Amino acid sequence: MPKPFDQADHNAITTMRMLAVDATSKANSGHPGMPIGMAPAAHVLWSRHLKHSPSNPHWVDRDRFILSAGHGSMLIYSLLHLHGYNLSLDDLKNFRQWGSKTPGHPEYGHTEGVETTTGPLGQGIATAVGFAMAERVLAARFNEAGQELVNHKTWVIASDGDLMEGVSHESCSTAGHLKLANLKVIYDDNHITIEGDTKLAFDEDVLKRFEAYGWHTLRVTDANDLDALDKAMAEAEAETTRPSIIAVRSHIGYGTPLQDSPKVHGSALSAENVVKTKEFYKWPQEPTFLVPEDAKKRCLESVEQGKKIEAAWNAKRDAYAKALPDKFKLFEQALKKEIPADLEKKLPVFPADEKGVATRSASKMIINAIAQQVPHFYGGSADLAGSNDTIIENGGDFEADNYKGRIFHFGVREHGMGAELNGMALHGGVIPFGATFLMFNDYMKPAYRLAHLMGVQSIFIYTHDSIGQGEDGPTHQPVETLAAMRSTPNGCVIRPADANESVYSWLAAIGRKNAPTALVFTRQNVPTFDRSKMGAASGTLKGAYVLSEAKGGKPQVILMGTGSEVQLCVKAQEILEKEGVFARVVSFPSWELFAAQSAQYQEEVLPSSVKARVAVEAATSFGWHKWTGTYGKFVTLERFGASAPGAVALKNLGFTPEKVVAAAKESLETALSPVH
Repeated sequence: MPKPFDQADHNAITTMRMLAVDATSKANSGHPGMPIGMAPAAHVLWSRHLKHSPSNPHWVDRDRFILSAGHGSMLIYSLLHLHGYNLSLDDLKNFRQWGSKTPGHPEYGHTEGVETTTGPLGQGIATAVGFAMAERVLAARFNEAGQELVNHKTWVIASDGDLMEGVSHESCSTAGHLKLANLKVIYDDNHITIEGDTKLAFDEDVLKRFEAYGWHTLRVTDANDLDALDKAMAEAEAETTRPSIIAVRSHIGYGTPLQDSPKVHGSALSAENVVKTKEFYKWPQEPTFLVPEDAKKRCLESVEQGKKIEAAWNAKRDAYAKALPDKFKLFEQALKKEIPADLEKKLPVFPADEKGVATRSASKMIINAIAQQVPHFYGGSADLAGSNDTIIENGGDFEADNYKGRIFHFGVREHGMGAELNGMALHGGVIPFGATFLMFNDYMKPAYRLAHLMGVQSIFIYTHDSIGQGEDGPTHQPVETLAAMRSTPNGCVIRPADANESVYSWLAAIGRKNAPTALVFTRQNVPTFDRSKMGAASGTLKGAYVLSEAKGGKPQVILMGTGSEVQLCVKAQEILEKEGVFARVVSFPSWELFAAQSAQYQEEVLPSSVKARVAVEAATSFGWHKWTGTYGKFVTLERFGASAPGAVALKNLGFTPEKVVAAAKESLETALSPVH
C-alpha cells in the first residue's frame, strides 16, 4: 500500500502555491494561476515518482522533468527550492529581476535543475520527445542482461496551449509511432486560455486524439485528489509499451477570487486578492515567502532518497565498467560527445574536378565517414533523406522495434524534428543531426531559435539552398532564409563552396559542443577547386579565407562569395585580370566563424586598404554590407526566384561571371571617384 498523504504533504502544496503568489506579487509580474492550480500534481510527482538526486542535478540516469507550460515558472522554481536544489529563497524573491536565477520562463543553463528552456508553447513537450528518444538510444546501445546502465523517464507538465500548438501534434504523433513508453505527460486540463474558456477555440477530445496517436491515456477528475494523482502516475509508470498522458482537471488560480478566470493567468494578484487567497488557505498574511518546517522537511526527503538511488546506480555502473570495460568506455565517450583527435584524417579528400559534385552529395560521404568513427553520431531527415543525402549506410532505422537504429525518420514534421534534435542534444549521449530543404527552416524556426538560445549541439542540415534548386520554383527557392538564420545570436551558418569545404564544415559542426550549426548544401554540382593552386579548404574553419590571390599585383578589388556562387568569383577574376584588374577571391562560407577571428586575421583576408568589394550570393544582400563596406556592390537577389532548370534560373536572374565583373568595375569606379 502506498504511504498515506499527511498534513506535511498538504502544507508543502500550499507552500508552493503561496510562493507563486508572493513571488509574482513582489515582482508585480508573472503567471500565478497555473502554479496554484497544478501544485498538487507537481508535489505528488516530485515527492513520489520522479527519480532525481537534488544533490547531483546532472546525474546521468535521473528522470528528466520538463515544465512545458513554462509561463508557470514559479512552479518549477518552488520545486527546486523546496527539494534542495541550488536555488535559495532569496532567488525566489528576486523572481523576474535583472540577473536573477529565476527568469520569467525557465532557461536551460541558467537555473540548475532546468532541463530545457520553455515558454514558447509546444516546445517543451516536443523537446521531451527528443529526450525520450535519446534515452532509448543509450538503453539500446549499452544495456545488457543483468547489466543495466540506462533506465529513466521523461516527465512533462503541459498546458492546453501546449497541446494546441502544431508542434505538439507533430512530436506526439512521432512519440506514439515510436512507442516511447519512457515519456509521461501530465496535462493541465484547466479549460482556460488568455481569451477565456478553451471552448472558444479548442473543444476536441484530447485523450481520444492521443489514443489515435497510440498513447496510453488516463484521467484524474480533481487536481486536488492526491490519491488519484498518485494512482494515475503509478499506472503511467507501469506502462511499458506506449507513452502515457494523464489529463488532470485542474482549476487555474484555485482558491483565489479569480479562480477559473483568465485574469489569473498572466498577472499578479492584487493586494486585496492576495489577502483573500491566504485567508482561503488559512495561511499567514506575514511573513511572505513562508516555508513551514514540516513542508520543507517533507520535500527534502527527496535529497536522501536521491542519494540512495544514485549510490545504487553507481554500484551498477562500477560493476558494468568492470565486466564490460570496452563498452563502458564507449558509454563515457558518448556522454562527453567525444570525437577522435584524428577525425580530420579519416574524412574524404576530394580531387580537383571542374564538373565537381553537389555539396549535398559530398556531405553524404562525409556523414558516413564520421559515422564510422563516431558511434554516437545519429541523424535523419524530415522525409527527404534521399534528397538531402543523409542516410547512414547500414545504420538501420530507428523504430519501435529497433532502438539501435541510427537513422531517424522524422516524417514531414520539420518543426517537431528541430525540437527533437534539441531534446537529444540536451539529454546527452547523442550528437544528432536533422535535415530538410533550406526553405523549410521557416517551418522549424521556433526550435531553431531555442537551440541557439540554449547553446546545444543540434546540427541542422539544409540542402537545395538557392534558386539553383531549380524547377520547383520560388515556393522552394530560399532567398531571404540565410539572412534570417544569420541574424540569430550564437549561431553558425556554413555554406561551403565545394566538396572539400564541406569536409571542414562538418568538422566545425561536430566540434561545436555548446552551440548549434546550420550546414547549407547545394542540390546542383559545383566545381571541386584545385587546392594545389588555391587556398587550403581548412580555411573554412576560420569562416573566410583567400581562395585565389590576385595575380600580377596587389588586389584592387575583392570578390567574395559563398556556396555555389564562389565559382562565379573565380571566373570573374580571370576575366578581370585579362583586362588588367587585379582581383582577390575570398571564399566566405561562414560570417560567424569569420567574425570570431582576430582583427589581424580579418585584416589579412579583407584588407581595409582595398575599398572595392563585391559580394556574390544567390540570396538577398541583407547583412553583406558589414563585409563589403561603403563602396561594396552586390550580385545578389532582391526578389523571389522562378521555376526553371537551376542553371537557367541562375543565369536569367543575373548570376554570371559577367555580372560579377560589371559589379567589380562599378565598385572600383566608385571607390576611386574623387567625390569619395
